[in-house]
Amino acid sequence: IPVFILAGLLVHCVFLVSIFDIYFSSPLVHGMTPQQTPLPPPAKRLVLFVADGLRADSLYELDSDGAPRAPYLRGILENNGSWGVSHTRVPTESRPGHVALIAGFYEDVSAVAKGWKENPVEFDSVFNESKYTWSWGSPDILPMFAKGATGDHVYTFCYAAESEDFGAEDAAKLDMWVFDHVKSFFNSSRSNQTLFSALNEEKVVLFLHLLGIDTNGHAHRPNSREYKENIKQVDEGVKEIASLIDNFYGNDGKTAFILTSDHGMTDWGSHGAGHPTETLTPLIVWGAGVNYPQKVTSQFFEDNFLKEWKLENLKRLDVNQADIAPLMASLIGVPFPLNSVGTLPLEYLNSSALFKAESMFTNAVQILEQFKVKMSQKKETTLSFLFTTFKPLSASEQINFLKEIRLYIQQQKYDEAVSLCKTLINLALEGLSYYHTYDRLFLGLSIAMGFVGWTTYVILVIIKAHTNLTKTVPTNKKKSTVLFYGFAAAGMIIAFFLLIQTCPWTYYIYCLLPVPVWYAVVKEIPVIQDLARNILSLHIGQSIGFLLVCTLGVEILVFSFFYRSALTVGLLVFAGWPVITQLWIQAKTKAMIWTLLCVLLAIFPLMPVVGREPNIPLVIAAGLLTLLISFFSLASLCRSENKYRDNEDLKVYFYQMFSVALSTYVVSSTHNSLKIKQGLPVMNQIISWMTLVSSPVLLLLSPTFLFERLFSILLSLMSTYLLLSTGYEALFPLALFGLMFVWINMEQEALQHYGLSLKPKLAVFNFTCAVDITQFRQLHLDDVRRSFFFVFFIVTAFFGTGNIASINSFDPASVYCFLTVFSPFMMGGLLLLKIAIPFVLVSCAFEAVQVTTQLSSKSLFLIVLVISDIMALHFFFLVKDYGSWLDIGTSISHYVLVMSLTIFMMVMNGLAQLLTTQRLGLPRRTKHHST
Repeated sequence: IPVFILAGLLVHCVFLVSIFDIYFSSPLVHGMTPQQTPLPPPAKRLVLFVADGLRADSLYELDSDGAPRAPYLRGILENNGSWGVSHTRVPTESRPGHVALIAGFYEDVSAVAKGWKENPVEFDSVFNESKYTWSWGSPDILPMFAKGATGDHVYTFCYAAESEDFGAEDAAKLDMWVFDHVKSFFNSSRSNQTLFSALNEEKVVLFLHLLGIDTNGHAHRPNSREYKENIKQVDEGVKEIASLIDNFYGNDGKTAFILTSDHGMTDWGSHGAGHPTETLTPLIVWGAGVNYPQKVTSQFFEDNFLKEWKLENLKRLDVNQADIAPLMASLIGVPFPLNSVGTLPLEYLNSSALFKAESMFTNAVQILEQFKVKMSQKKETTLSFLFTTFKPLSASEQINFLKEIRLYIQQQKYDEAVSLCKTLINLALEGLSYYHTYDRLFLGLSIAMGFVGWTTYVILVIIKAHTNLTKTVPTNKKKSTVLFYGFAAAGMIIAFFLLIQTCPWTYYIYCLLPVPVWYAVVKEIPVIQDLARNILSLHIGQSIGFLLVCTLGVEILVFSFFYRSALTVGLLVFAGWPVITQLWIQAKTKAMIWTLLCVLLAIFPLMPVVGREPNIPLVIAAGLLTLLISFFSLASLCRSENKYRDNEDLKVYFYQMFSVALSTYVVSSTHNSLKIKQGLPVMNQIISWMTLVSSPVLLLLSPTFLFERLFSILLSLMSTYLLLSTGYEALFPLALFGLMFVWINMEQEALQHYGLSLKPKLAVFNFTCAVDITQFRQLHLDDVRRSFFFVFFIVTAFFGTGNIASINSFDPASVYCFLTVFSPFMMGGLLLLKIAIPFVLVSCAFEAVQVTTQLSSKSLFLIVLVISDIMALHFFFLVKDYGSWLDIGTSISHYVLVMSLTIFMMVMNGLAQLLTTQRLGLPRRTKHHST
């Protein structure tokens, strides 16, 4: 078994990693020559304000009394500059947003795996191309642009990371810090000659990163007073800095200003996905070389914001976020960043037609350079007779384009030149994408072959080892040797083919994986033939019916990833299970409770996603309900006769109940303290961390009798879960556990119903005595249903309280009992723990079902593996890297989820065995003789 499980883990890890190679590898290429507009630029220096987490509507809309929320900036866009909405891409996080703004390309998803903070890939940026850049702000953002810069000309000034505290009185002080430091920087330059002359150079960038709005949005939500007040303070600060800089340079009219944001924020204070509140950010540009406001009578946009913002008569110029990098480069006359894929938004420029045409030509050549490098790289690693070029941009086509544009510029036909440049840019971007996804079909087919082979092999293992459907067939030595050499030869040919093309080492894994997997399948051909004969002798209608039910079940599971309400439908069908199978006749009370709990649990997927609106009274209610259930359970335990039990053991439960009561108190007092802005009380923080550490220890001290151990697991997990809850989800584990407990009892009835075995007494059933190999029975069709129930409950545990498939459904408020200072990995870890707790409940119940129904855990687990692999194959083909950013993000996370679920279930299986069978012994005062 260990070899099989290791092979399974390995195969699944390959499948999981493959999607990043196939769909989301880094698009960057190196080796281009920098391109710069040959004409003098309109501005000597550029000031970039990035208000982190600022939504477009929050800045542009008017307050309830009709006054602008940011009076200075409103005045700028009405009288002095140009404005619009900048459209960002998923993931809407700070790091990719800043990379798009300053380097002009959208960071690929693989950066997620390498952490947002460092430079996973070397890239060029406007800061790197500038003569000097000074930047002030957050330690999470500034260092990555300094680190990537060549030479020593990008200077950073950051505050301490501890300042980013969600529980603090007011995060606007982060922005005040930036404004104060910029003022003192300019004051000190008057007495520092080298700094003064550096500031008076051309091609200078000043970057102010303002994190307060983002932090306030996370802590108090974007519709809060704090968030809106912070916008006013930023507006004031921008006004002061702009006038300070104009005065410093004697109003020479050579400074350009840009104010924008890296991403927006949902109404519930999170970001990361593709909701319009997260992807629409403001852009206001004014100063040297920038167009004045353009009056229009009507303009059409799909969103109806213009009316709300009272800006219908001022021309709104929308851009993609990466277009801001070429805009900054052309304003101060530095080379466009080498990897930029942005298109220069000409309507923002107030300069001659020649300057616009030349800048656009530079932009086109710069993107074409990337295309050429990408093409030559692909050509080098593909056999010449297999290589197909991107037809619209063959070598001759490129020359024609460049000649034509040059000719138009010489003939002063600037508009024609610009439109031709735009065509060339679009073609070059298409070509970049074409070569970037060149191997996709071939790799996708390899992985799909591996998937299908692996699933077939697992089904064969189940049928051969755990059922009576086939008789053992003698193996033919000669045939198997021929097979082995045949497959080995095929592997050699594939490897040789990849070697000639100098493919990356990962390609070898993806292409060679199907070979051993299919060899293992083909080796079992006699079993397949024997199975086919057996199935044909069965009733055809029954077989087809069984297949249809299986397919429907898997489709409901796949559907539930897109629509949580599919889980409700499934649970309501489950509620009728005892009636359909006549089980209710022999166990009326259990069947009634089962139906009631299924209906109760079916309500949760219909509720809104967790974290939108905190509701602490519900968390307290869940804590009290847990205590109430514990009292009743303890009372019935004390009354029940069990000669194997020791009453010393009951003490553990009192400790656990005390822990639940303490957690309930901590949640209530922490949220009250945060409400009145007093931060997280230290005592509460200590209790929270101690509960987290002590609850698994208390669990392992409890007796291993079935009911008592499961009850202890519930209490232990609830004390931690309450600390991580902010609303109705605190009631979810209770409902889930109730259903799991009845499920264990119902499976006993089902066993008896099908006459598979005698019914063991659950009351005295002990987990530790259960592992007796001789009593294991063969699989029955009903066991497929058992496994399906498990997978369904696992998915319910996952999506029951929220759509985890989207990054933005996480609410940082969940972890406020443990920490409030921003720490992505610690917060992420705690949120993962919160998701895992319902999992553990379901896994332990499944372990109990396996043991009480006398099945080896391996055989049931293999069926679970087949079900989840079929789901994963669905999602593999549903992965997208085009369309709306919400679709892309969701499709990746669905596939990653199902694959990690499979790997996770392997781990959970082991964890459940540990939690149910292991026990820590405590020294006893008196010796008890137990039989």
